[in-house]
Amino acid sequence: MAGHDTSLIEADGPWTHRAVSAGGTRFHVAEAGDGPLVLLLHGFPEFWWSWHNQLVSLPAAGFRAAAIDLRGYGGSDKPPRGYDLVTLAGDAAGLVRALGEAGAIVVGHDWGGLLAWTMAVYHPKIVQRLAVVSAPHPLRLRQSVRGDPRGQGWATRHTLGFQVPMWPERRLLRDDAALVGRLLHEWSGPGWPDERSERMFRKAVQIPGTAHCALEYHRWLIRSQPRPDGIRYAHRMRTPIQAPTLQLHGALDTCTLPGSAQGSGRYVAGPYRWKLIEGAGHFPHEERPHAFDAQLLGWLADPEPER
Repeated sequence: MAGHDTSLIEADGPWTHRAVSAGGTRFHVAEAGDGPLVLLLHGFPEFWWSWHNQLVSLPAAGFRAAAIDLRGYGGSDKPPRGYDLVTLAGDAAGLVRALGEAGAIVVGHDWGGLLAWTMAVYHPKIVQRLAVVSAPHPLRLRQSVRGDPRGQGWATRHTLGFQVPMWPERRLLRDDAALVGRLLHEWSGPGWPDERSERMFRKAVQIPGTAHCALEYHRWLIRSQPRPDGIRYAHRMRTPIQAPTLQLHGALDTCTLPGSAQGSGRYVAGPYRWKLIEGAGHFPHEERPHAFDAQLLGWLADPEPER
């Protein structure tokens, strides 16, 4: 990794950085605190830094927080394949074990949220509790896109645009990754991103290989649907989730509309809680960290989270 990347990936703070291997892939992890493990999974177009607020608030509340760079992002390996949700869920499950735990509280945002939903079905013993942010259950997302083409279908047009080869990568990187900045502004509520966050996310997507890997997630999601692997995945994802589940969503989210995420509770058999975060868009943990943490920590402190 080139020198300028390391300072970005290993940004200083009250956390430590290390590389952890799971299933033959090396992942970069930023972690802090002691206590029950909370695995933090970022979304597109970000990296572990998206959780920097929670790397402070969770340890203060008695948890061990570990924010990872997903496969293909940041300081993690960028192999040519493995960008399907089943492989990614296997990565995350392997990381929990590699971090020395049998299970974890899994918190996922955006793509990390789709991956967290998948983990709860494919690796139920590892997911003690599930918190998903700005991410409908994958089957609910499909219904929303098909059932509301002018609403959620239009909101996810970027994913359709990413399907062509090569050109979207160039577009993502052009002008110092200006498109990343534009997506952050378009999808968030007023007042975010701040200059530092925008600069970090724009720089991170320019790490060699990242733009291509990040787009491969979107390509799998669409291309797999008619294929046997996609059909098998959709069938398996009907399995009811047993883990207590918290679903948090920004009221102003224009990327994943709140109405598209609502209704995901039908796939949860365990205790389920839905909360809208007012004044926040697609990145509530960054836009409104205090309101977000109040919901997350309140739920984690509740031994029997009610519906």
